[in-house]
Amino acid sequence: MRHLSGQSTLVSNYPPSLVKGYPIATGVIEGACRYLVKDRMEITGARWGLEGGEAVLKLRALSINGDFDAYWDFHESQEYQRKSPGQILTDARGSAPLRLVSGG
Repeated sequence: MRHLSGQSTLVSNYPPSLVKGYPIATGVIEGACRYLVKDRMEITGARWGLEGGEAVLKLRALSINGDFDAYWDFHESQEYQRKSPGQILTDARGSAPLRLVSGG
C-alpha cells in the first residue's frame, strides 16, 4: 500500500470503480500489454524501428478492438482525397456520394 500513499483520490474511488466493473489489478493491464505488444514485437527474427513498430501496434489495436474495417474505410477515403482533392467519392455500399474537400 505504500505505492498508494499520496493517492487519496485513487484509494477513495476504489469501491465505486469496482462496482462499475473497472479493472483494478495491474495484472489485467500487464496481460493486455503482453497480448497487444509483447506477443507481436517479439516474433522470432522481427526487427522493429520505433515508427514501424508503432504503426503495427496501432493496426493490431484496431484489429483486436474490432475497429479495423471502419478505420480502413476512413483511411481509403483520406488517401483518395489526398490523391484527388475536390473529387466526389461514392461509397461502395451505395450510400450518397461524399464531396471531399481539402483542409482537414
